[in-house]
Amino acid sequence: MSDNKHVGRGFSGKGYYIALILCAAAIGITSYVYYANTKEDTQVLTEEAEYIPVGTMALEAEDIPVLAPENAAEQTLPSGTAPSETKPAVIRPEEKKVLKTQSPVAGEELFGYSMEALSYNDTTRDWRVHNGVDLAAEEGTAVSAAAEGIVYTVYEDDTLGNTVVIRHEGGYTTRYSSLSDAIPVSAGDQVSLGQTIGYAGSTAMVETAMGSHVHFSVSCKDVPMDPAEFLSLGQ
Repeated sequence: MSDNKHVGRGFSGKGYYIALILCAAAIGITSYVYYANTKEDTQVLTEEAEYIPVGTMALEAEDIPVLAPENAAEQTLPSGTAPSETKPAVIRPEEKKVLKTQSPVAGEELFGYSMEALSYNDTTRDWRVHNGVDLAAEEGTAVSAAAEGIVYTVYEDDTLGNTVVIRHEGGYTTRYSSLSDAIPVSAGDQVSLGQTIGYAGSTAMVETAMGSHVHFSVSCKDVPMDPAEFLSLGQ
């Protein structure tokens, strides 16, 4: 009887340690499985975070395309010149298209072209650039197309008054402003050199101090140019 009790106690003590070991093993296995699953979920989340559908990604600054102007090659800065000091592009001689041209009116020049320096405006009493030339002309004097072309638009400008815009070959555009209300052409009209496209007036609100005159400006490929240079193309 006494021997059986000792055997039971011995077995009972060993069972306790075996159970303890099994519990520890179970905890270890559970921890391993949990860690493995957590790592896998983290990897999946990371992979999903890296995938952004096309069209929803915000572009970085260097990813946004920058469109260079057509005359970018001409706008190289002189050594030591800051970008803010860049002057209007100059049309190179080899790029000029020869056109038959003439002045829109025969009057004297009242105010010259000045896009590289500020000039004083007697009407507004301030200093500003001037994108064209102001030609003296009595009220009602016929204003002629400076070259053959197509009338692009006819409109009333808030500052320069009644204006006719004509497009010509070679990318040239001429503008005739401060015209009277009587304008005989419309957008889309084909006009020839010397054809009457309007009449001198005093509708330019920022140039009323000059009285009746024609404000004549020219651009080539949207770059302002001296009207005198344009008129010299036909010579």
